[in-house]
Parts: sequence; C-alpha cells; structure tokens
Amino acid sequence: MRKLSGKTATWALIFAVFVSLFHVWMNSIGLTEIIKKNIAHVCLLMSLAFLYYPATSKSPKDRPSLLDWVFSFISIAITIYFFLSYEKIIKSVFNPTTLDFVYGISLMILLTEASRRVVGVPLTLLSVMFLVYAYFGPYFPEPFTHQGYNLRRIIIRMTMTDEGIPGIALMVSSSYVFMFVLFSSFLRASGTSKFFNDFASALAGKRRGGPAKIAIVASALTGTISGSAQANVVTTGSFTIPLMIQIGYKPYFAAAVEAIASTGGIIMPPIMGAAAFIMSSFLGVPYLKIMYAGFIPALLYYFSLYHMVDLGAVKWGLEGLPPEKLPNVKDVFKERGHMVVPLVALIVALIMGFSPIISALFGLALILILGNLRKSTRMSLKDIIKALYESAIDSISIAVVCGIVGYIIGVVGMTGLGQEIGYTILRFSQGNLTLTLITCMITAIILGMALPAAACYIITVTVAAPALMMIGVEPLVAHFFAFYFGTMSAVIPPVALTSYTAAAIAKAPPTKVAITGLGLGIAGLIIPYLYAYNPVLLLIDFSWGKFIWAIAFSFVALYSMAITVIGVIPSSKELSIYERGIFGLSSILMMPNSNNLKILGLLLFLAAYITHKRLKKTDPRKQLM
Repeated sequence: MRKLSGKTATWALIFAVFVSLFHVWMNSIGLTEIIKKNIAHVCLLMSLAFLYYPATSKSPKDRPSLLDWVFSFISIAITIYFFLSYEKIIKSVFNPTTLDFVYGISLMILLTEASRRVVGVPLTLLSVMFLVYAYFGPYFPEPFTHQGYNLRRIIIRMTMTDEGIPGIALMVSSSYVFMFVLFSSFLRASGTSKFFNDFASALAGKRRGGPAKIAIVASALTGTISGSAQANVVTTGSFTIPLMIQIGYKPYFAAAVEAIASTGGIIMPPIMGAAAFIMSSFLGVPYLKIMYAGFIPALLYYFSLYHMVDLGAVKWGLEGLPPEKLPNVKDVFKERGHMVVPLVALIVALIMGFSPIISALFGLALILILGNLRKSTRMSLKDIIKALYESAIDSISIAVVCGIVGYIIGVVGMTGLGQEIGYTILRFSQGNLTLTLITCMITAIILGMALPAAACYIITVTVAAPALMMIGVEPLVAHFFAFYFGTMSAVIPPVALTSYTAAAIAKAPPTKVAITGLGLGIAGLIIPYLYAYNPVLLLIDFSWGKFIWAIAFSFVALYSMAITVIGVIPSSKELSIYERGIFGLSSILMMPNSNNLKILGLLLFLAAYITHKRLKKTDPRKQLM
C-alpha cells in the first residue's frame, strides 16, 4: 500500500472517515435497500483502493497517478448513478438503457482492476475465467458444456441483480463484516488489545515455554475481535515473538507458533472473519448457530497447539518467564478489564436473538461509554477518527474479494457448474465419504495457495461442497469443512502469507517458518475430518453421551498427533521414528466414527505411551515445569 502524504493524505483520511460513517448510517437509520448498499460499499471502498494500491511496481509509492484519480472518482460516480437509477432499472423489468450498460461495464472493469491490485492476479484471473466460461459454454467439453449466455445477459446479471457482484457475499461484507471490523477497530483504539496481551502474560507466562503459551492465549483472545490472521500476527507477534526467542525458542519456531496461533483467531468465536458471516447467509441460519458450532473445533485447535509448544519446551528444556517480569492479573483487570464488557455484551446480544448489525452497534456504543471510565482507555477525537479511518482501510480487501467472487457465484448459478463438479467428484470417489472429503480438501488447498480465506471458502463451498451434501453430509458440516481449509490456506506453503508476516518479525527464513507452521497447525487439517465423521462436535444431533464420547477421543487423537510432530513425551527422552509412527497411527485410528477403530487407536496410544515411559530412562534436564 502507498504511504500518502500532504493534501492527498488529508483527502484520503476525510473520505475514509466519511465511508465508515456512511456505512453506519446505511446499517442503522438509513434503511438502505440491500443491493444499493452493496454497490455503494464496493464502489466507495474501490475508490480508496485506487488511491492506496499502485497499479504496478513502477507506479509512485507516495501519491496516486492521474489514472488512479480518474478511477477513484468514477467509482464514486457509479455509486451515485446506481442510487439514482436503481428504481428505474427495476421498473423497466431489466430492460437497461445505454447509460445503464455504461454503468455495468464500468463497474466490471474497475472491479477487475481493483481486484488485480488489491488481491492479486490469481483470484482475478480465476473470476474472469468464469465469465469466459459463461459466454463460451457451448464450446466446453462434456460434462461442462452449456447453452452459453450473451454479453447483455451477463452484464445485467452481474451488475444489476443480487445474483452477481452485489450478491450475497457483498451483502455480508457491507453489513455484518464492516460493522464488526468497525467494532474491532474501536476496541483496539481503546487499548483492549493491550489488555489481552497483559492478561495472557499473567495467565501463561510462568509456565514452561511461557512466551509461546502467551502467544496462544493472546492470539485466541485477539482473534475474538480481529477475524484477520495477518492483523493478529502484527498485533500480538511484535510482542510475543521476541519473548519466545529470548527464552530459547529458535526464531523460525517462534514465528511459526505465532502464525498458527493467529490463524486460529479466524475460527475463534464470536468474530470468525468474513467467511463465517457468508456461511450464515449461504445456509440461511442465524450467525449465532455458526458461532455455537465453531466453539468446540476452535477449542480443539488451540488444545493441540498448546501441547505442541508445551512438548517443544520439554524437548528443549525451556522454562517460563520470571514472575517479576509478568503483570499481575488483578492489576490488569483493574486497568483495562472493563473493556471486556462490550465484547461480552455483543455475545449476549447475539444469544438474545439480536441481529449481528444491532449487536455490533450496541457494542460500539458501550465502547464509547465505558472507555471514558479510565484514562488508559479513554479515546480522544483523534483516536475515534483513527478508528473510523482504519475500519475503511481494513475493509478494502474484504469488499473487493466479496465483489469479484460475485462473478463466480453468478456463473455457477447460471450454468449449474457446482452440481456438475459435485457429480464428477462423486464419480471419482464412488460415493465414499473419506475419498470425497480428501478430494474436497485437495480442491480447497489448491485454491487456497493463491486466494484469501474468504474467497477460498466461497469457491470451495460453491464447486466442491455440493459433493459432500450429495452423499448425505449435513450442510453445516460441508460448509465448515470448506471454511477450515479456506482458513488454513494462510499457512499452507508455498503461499503462506501469515507465516511470511511472522517470519519478517522474527527475521527467520519464510519457507522454514511456513513448513514448521504446517506441522504445528496440523490440527487445522485434522479437525475438519473429526467433525465430518462426528457431527456432534458441531452440536448437530446433540446428546451428551455422543458428545462426551466424541470429544474425549478427539482430545486424545490430537494429543497423540502433537507427540508425533514434536517427538517427545513429558519427563522422557525423545521418541524414535518408529515410536512416532505408532503415535501417528493411533491418532488416525481415533478419528473415524467407528467405535472399534477408536478403541483400537486408544489402546495403541496407551501401549506406546506406557511402553516408552518404562523403557526409556528419564532425563533430569527434561523435568522442567
């Protein structure tokens, strides 16, 4: 992104603050029609995108070019035109005038260019390829051939209906996501992030490998208000990574821990990123249900990561931080603890049945009120302006992603491509659940190498998840399966942006950080299989007996996998490759929904654990607690 200066920076600041306030108005007293709100959302943020994102590596880095200014003002003009002309377009039963087509073509061209700048070539190219597919359908091979659509039909569908660009993904971005981004920005401005860091330090800092555990707790807590893995890394990693290195963790390992912990923030309720809100709209269920379903998988994820770093501390004989270097829990709560109230109130509002928008507005009001209780959390006018500005800037990439994937969603709806791909996957897997899951996973991972998490989720759930539902998998399970692998795309090499961000802070080799992170975050690849085989983990067909049985084996399976990855058991020497293989096998056996396999895996785990404890002499250096 450019670092603007002078009058340009002033204009961008004023305009960004206006964009945030305009969204608050649209989502509260404005009562704006959804499709008009969606177009305003994407076009206003595109206008900022052209100012902040250079067209090429040779473009000026401190100021927009003349073409950037032209694109920026055309984006604003598109918003105004659509607001004034939408009713006319509707009344004409979608018989657009020449000016309407100029609007539609301009929107598609500018959105495609904004996507290229903000998100990159892969998603932009993929989305445009779907448009090509819609036009040249008759020329594609079976079974993907279709009748084809002319340019007039494509432009109308993509720019003037809620089945294209201003569709469901952009609706979620313009309402729920933007308001939660705004809520998060105000919490950060009030110093709540510092509260989370201090609380995590007081809670986990004394334990062996303390800073790594601080990173886990802080990232999980920050994730509840962030919904962005990379923002999470920057917020907590600048504090935790140096601490981890200080007590003896290798820089690449410290960066990997932070990257994986921060990625987990996206799956941590209550704010689970754009994809979770889109999932709620796709499924037509309250966001509260998504939030409830996401709690147990998030708990399992952080349970696994906690034991990864704990076993790593055992392996390398690392201690915690001295008490005198850690904050006191009572002092932490006294200083900033009251700022947790808005977050709790937001959750309570969702539980009581209020919409996410109303809940976010209520939370915002509480932040402004409660922040004045103490000097350390009181926000000045400058802080409020900064929070409004950051909300608009942070929302640019989300809006552009949700806009450009409208091409994909619209074309899939026009052509039935999703169903056809689903049938193709089923023919390949012959209806076998495990093979179908693996195929959908591979699809998501391949897409995720080049796409943001939200885009990866949308495409995967559009073209691959139908195969899961065709063989009887619950829709919520299929969507969560796509959601998790879309999230993990941020740390899966070779394009692991979150790992690379953490590597920059640690000054460690990015590739080594990404590969290490993939091992530490293997739970993110295992957990989707756990709830696919055991839907009760997503609170589907819930009963206490089934739930306790499934979650107990899930905990043991993930602990066994942590032992496999790190290669050590507490108070014991390192495992051999053979022993690690046994623990890995026991973990895999405990995943399927087969009681016989679960019990066999548990017995194998216990046998390997007890045998190693008895046969290996204790190394007193590994007794550190």
